[in-house]
Amino acid sequence: MTFYYQTTSYSQEPQVSEEAIASWKHAASKKNWRIVRLPNGFYQTEMLVEDETWKDITRRETVEAAEAAIDSSVAHYLKKLEYAKGPVVVKTFK
Repeated sequence: MTFYYQTTSYSQEPQVSEEAIASWKHAASKKNWRIVRLPNGFYQTEMLVEDETWKDITRRETVEAAEAAIDSSVAHYLKKLEYAKGPVVVKTFK
């Protein structure tokens, strides 16, 4: 299974639920991820979910590619957590 990414435009700042933030924090922690080797030789990335089971996320040809996929997923969720804190001022004018 893969995560579904969706973009949305808002006229006001969106209200992110506490449940969504908790799941992003969980996904942003690399300790909740693992890589397993499948019988066909591919490597599968899996994430630990709430009920202590592992959910398959992606499949890659090498361990390095699988770890890179995990790293990019962790980075993605860290960005989502930063966004949830609110807008960042990049420049002010006087």
